[in-house]
Amino acid sequence: MEKRFNQEEIDRIIEMAWEDRTPFEAIEFQFNVSEKEVIKIMQREMKPTSFRMWRKRVQGRTTKHRKLRSYKKGRFKSSRQGNINMNKISKR
Repeated sequence: MEKRFNQEEIDRIIEMAWEDRTPFEAIEFQFNVSEKEVIKIMQREMKPTSFRMWRKRVQGRTTKHRKLRSYKKGRFKSSRQGNINMNKISKR
């Protein structure tokens, strides 16, 4: 049985699935849909070429699967990421 979502919810699921650092577990927690169901939604809602490109990028990506991540809590911050001061990015 497929769950029914309004267009806003579908758009958010797609957005979260496209984000490299959002794990499928976060989508499942928020929308109660499994990884397989997310894949079906993506396939149904996207152009075939876009879907294939997304699947190729996501398969095996450690950041999309919480169990495969090297960090368990918090957000990843790149060592190259600068500090933000007064709405201006500080120069390196």
